[in-house]
Amino acid sequence: MEQKNYSVGLDIGTTKIVAIIGTENEYGKIEVLGIGRSRSLGVHRGVVNNITQTIQSIQQAVDQAVENSGIKIDSVTVGIAGQHIRSLQHSDYITRPNPEEVIGEEDLEKLCNQVYKLVMLPGEEIIHVLPQEHKVDGQAEIKQPIGMYGGRLEANFHVVVGQVSSIKNIGRCIKSAGLDLDNITLEPLASANAVLSQEEKEAGVALIDIGGGTTDLAIFKDGIIRHTAVIPFGGNVITEDIKEGCSIIEKQAELLKLKFGSAWPGENKDNEIVSIPGLRGREPKEITLKNLSKIIHARVVEIIEQVYLEIKNYGHEEQKKKLIAGIVLTGGGSQLKHLKQLVEYITGMDTRIGYPNEHLAGDSDQEIASPTYATAVGLLMNSVETKYRNDKRKETEEPLKGDEEMVLEEVTGSGNDASALGAERKSVLDRWADKLKEFLDNAE
Repeated sequence: MEQKNYSVGLDIGTTKIVAIIGTENEYGKIEVLGIGRSRSLGVHRGVVNNITQTIQSIQQAVDQAVENSGIKIDSVTVGIAGQHIRSLQHSDYITRPNPEEVIGEEDLEKLCNQVYKLVMLPGEEIIHVLPQEHKVDGQAEIKQPIGMYGGRLEANFHVVVGQVSSIKNIGRCIKSAGLDLDNITLEPLASANAVLSQEEKEAGVALIDIGGGTTDLAIFKDGIIRHTAVIPFGGNVITEDIKEGCSIIEKQAELLKLKFGSAWPGENKDNEIVSIPGLRGREPKEITLKNLSKIIHARVVEIIEQVYLEIKNYGHEEQKKKLIAGIVLTGGGSQLKHLKQLVEYITGMDTRIGYPNEHLAGDSDQEIASPTYATAVGLLMNSVETKYRNDKRKETEEPLKGDEEMVLEEVTGSGNDASALGAERKSVLDRWADKLKEFLDNAE
């Protein structure tokens, strides 16, 4: 198989960095060929705060993936999250010069590009502009207006915004690790692609991805992304609480959480005790599992309530916006014992744990099908799709769009880039990626 047919997803998390190499098999499933994982040392709450350590962690994960697969990695699709991410709803319209002509791709692109001109706060940049319903001459609830006649084209957009510096820092880490950047996508969207079915997206569902540093939320209804949010708390704050509450070191606190942790204090009896070895000649500590679960419960309730507030802000209580498919939990933090029951108790919504195995080939390693790897698998799927679209574009010399328009704006400037694809009409994503590469090259 040719080198170019391989795709790579790179998940730069707060606790771990995962590089996953794969390809699409003849049945349309993702075949994982190699995976590398390293401890993330330079990331805090989803944001790079130590470039050198992050580069080393990326290289370690990539080297491991290369060793496992025997395939050399050149470029990656990377996820972006962190507490600097926010989202907003925006409506916009264009007036078409000739209503007698049918609406085409260029009209949608013109409307989309107009949204990118919105004035953001200083240092912020629009990352994604995700179209929702369209209106043509006042006719509402049109999902696909191409081919229709009309003079006024309107649309509602879900706009995702992030800090320019954070995006550039990720780009710098990728380049310094000797890799090219294929694509950047919002991590909750990648996780959603990996664990949600189309039926769930149609019925209405809230995806909660509990990571080490952040908890990401993505809400879908009628097959369309409706709301995204990043809450700056994750599994790490639970570990920190255990460390403080039990007066033990972080490594022991993490092990306690994984082996004996529960989100439901009523499950443990008062006489259930675990002994922790003391530090250098000191007596071992005895911790009751009931106390441990009380510490975990308090923090988990706080995280879930913040997420539920975001879901209620979307308007879940209204019958029109009801999320019939309930909640899907994924990410490493979703594996905490009795978390599903606690989420159902607090929100009153049906809940399940999301595994990315639906899109993986049947002979895939069981470890990869864990919720821990949901974002990495989603990024790999995004990379496979982007590569497929690019190959199609080269064949037809026409840019193709995916089911979801995950477009990225230019980080700096707005000039034309004539180099990469010659005279071809470029999508916003291509221009953004080119501008980021140009910025990184000039920074050297």
